Amino acid sequence: MRAYRSTYPGRVTAPTVLPLRRMAPPEWRAVAAAHAERADALTAGRLARRSRGEKHPIDDFLYEYYALTPGLLRRWHPGVGTVLAPDDDGRSAETAPADDGEPEAASPLEPPHAAWRWYLTDDDGAVSFDVPAFLADRGRAVGDIHRLLSATASRPAFAGCFGLHEWAMAYRQPELRHALPLRLGQAGTDAVVEAHKIRCSHFDAFRFFTPDALARNQLQPSRENQAALEQPGCLHANMDLLKWAIKLGPAVPGELVMDCAELARDVRLLDMRASPYDVSSLGERAVAIETPEGKAEYVAGQRAFSERAAVLRERLIRVCEVLATVAP
Repeated sequence: MRAYRSTYPGRVTAPTVLPLRRMAPPEWRAVAAAHAERADALTAGRLARRSRGEKHPIDDFLYEYYALTPGLLRRWHPGVGTVLAPDDDGRSAETAPADDGEPEAASPLEPPHAAWRWYLTDDDGAVSFDVPAFLADRGRAVGDIHRLLSATASRPAFAGCFGLHEWAMAYRQPELRHALPLRLGQAGTDAVVEAHKIRCSHFDAFRFFTPDALARNQLQPSRENQAALEQPGCLHANMDLLKWAIKLGPAVPGELVMDCAELARDVRLLDMRASPYDVSSLGERAVAIETPEGKAEYVAGQRAFSERAAVLRERLIRVCEVLATVAP
């Protein structure tokens, strides 16, 4: 158990005792190895393409947009509240006799996390996430993330946008964002935009709308009203769970980071299949949202992702709440 006093923005509480889970070396090594295998499977395509100097307009998005690297994703963190015991659990091991004839005590081997930012090492060599140091650097960001995630989770999912944000980014635009042809051509793409009501609630999608498309959106998202508008049916809001997991750093256990990364990858695939771009050259089938059948397929995928994201969002909110109760 480790005692802290809360200095989280907006909170004044009594000292809090954080229960700590202690992982023995065989356990945390096995978990870290499984995490690395999972990360390697997810990033293998990115690494192979990079070695050949190739780009992929769907898969590369997560790395470029979220400033994500395979190495960052591969690094396993136990998360807040977990202690990594050193070899021998801090007990000495006998080695060759010293000059006085008595056996020397070998120092336990610390987990590699001991050398990483925002970790602390106890007297017995055990390593854990340094909550006070992390909050001193990122406490305000943690509060902002908590408020946004909580606000998003409090709303019903809206599934009537049909992915038109991607179409609005190509509306009357001769220079496209991706090196792919438009499936319906420019005139056909513009006609789809003009035939639909656009209701995009996500600022980081809306800010890429073309100038002619901005006024067509029923909402005017901004950074200031982001927490007031973001909703759990939005594909981009659900992809962004990966961003928040990365920003929460070592506080988030590796399994949750990987869950968010895999969700983001799957969401991105639907995002592009439903876009105006022709993805057939990438071996993908279009979701033709300009048709009733395509709309139904999109909504079904959107709802499934919303349910999957809701679980991950609540887990990230819980990380924020734990952080909110512990600080020096």
